[in-house]
Amino acid sequence: MRLLLISNSTNPGEAYLDYPKEEIKRFLGEEPVTALFIPYAAVTFSFDDYVAKVEERFAEIGHHVVGIHTFDDPVKAVQEAKAIVVGGGNTWQLVRMMHDQGLMPAIAEKLQDNTPYIGWSAGSNVACPTLRTTNDMPIIDPKGFDCMNLVPFQINPHYLDAHPDGHGGETREQRIEEFLEINPDVYVVGLREATMLKYEDGNLSLIGPRPLRIFKKDMTPKELNPTDDLSFLLK
Repeated sequence: MRLLLISNSTNPGEAYLDYPKEEIKRFLGEEPVTALFIPYAAVTFSFDDYVAKVEERFAEIGHHVVGIHTFDDPVKAVQEAKAIVVGGGNTWQLVRMMHDQGLMPAIAEKLQDNTPYIGWSAGSNVACPTLRTTNDMPIIDPKGFDCMNLVPFQINPHYLDAHPDGHGGETREQRIEEFLEINPDVYVVGLREATMLKYEDGNLSLIGPRPLRIFKKDMTPKELNPTDDLSFLLK
C-alpha cells in the first residue's frame, strides 16, 4: 500500500491545503492524476463545495479530483480510481456514509494494487482499525466503529499538548489514556498539526516540523522525530 496520512488540512494564516500540497504532489508523482475524492465528512457545507475547494489546491500542483458523490456506483468508482483522497470534517458522518455504501472493504481491497491513498484529519482516522481516537462529536450513529485497518495503530489527528487556562476538562493525553485503559494492546499516535505519516515500500515515516507522540498502556509516552524508526508501529 501507499498511504499519506495528514494531521490537518490548514495551518493558521495559510490557504487551505497549502502546507501539504508539495508533499501531495511528490506522493502522486509528476504525471497528472485525477483522484477520487470522498467528501462525506463535510456537514455544514455541500459536497460540491468541498470538491471545488480541494480541486483548487490540487490543480496548483498539476493534479485533479472528482467527487465520489457524482458517480451512480460508488464502489465501482473506487475500483476504477487512479488515487483515492478522503477529506477531513466529522469522522462519525464520514464513517456512517462509508459503511452505508460499502466503501471500507472496497477501498482496502483497491489499495492492495498500490493505488495512492491520501487522507487528512477524519480521512486519516478511517485508515486506522477504528474511529475511536477521533476528536469529533458523535453527531450520527456510524453503524459500527470499525474502519479500514490500513495501519494497525490508532491516530489522534490535531494532537495538542496544551491545557488552556481556565479549562477544567481533560487534556488530549488524558483522553488517550482512557482509551488505552480499555484497549491496552494498541498504539496511539498523537499526530501534531503540520505533520503527516507516509507509508510506502513497507516503510513508515514522519514528515513535518514537529515530533509525534506515541502512547501505549503501561508505557511512558515518547516523542519521535522524522529520523526515528517507526517500524514497531507496524507490528
